[in-house]
Amino acid sequence: MIGFWTRLLITALGLWLASGLVSGIAFSGPLSLLVAALVFGFVNALIRPIVILFTLPITILTLGLFLLVVNAAMLGLTAAFVPGFLVTGFWPALFGSIIVSITGALASWYIGPNGKVEILIVKRR
Repeated sequence: MIGFWTRLLITALGLWLASGLVSGIAFSGPLSLLVAALVFGFVNALIRPIVILFTLPITILTLGLFLLVVNAAMLGLTAAFVPGFLVTGFWPALFGSIIVSITGALASWYIGPNGKVEILIVKRR
């Protein structure tokens, strides 16, 4: 359960960074930020795989670059569901989704599957 809350806070951090760095993304308050992080997680878990499956031919044709568009669409869909979360267009959604993805990837280097900070030390002989 602690892993769920940790990942939720990491997503909220990514959304907060995106709202600070991209001018077309805004939140009305901290509650809308946390709700947006929760909805974004559900959208990525439930809707994104179906969208990826339907757009697989164009994703293969563009060598995976179309997944950036899918990620932007998921951020825009989240903004449509959450009152107080605003994404003004495609380009802010695209740049915001890139920032959220980078934040999640960086945090995944240090956060294990159970939600605790894990640092792997490799000793060479």
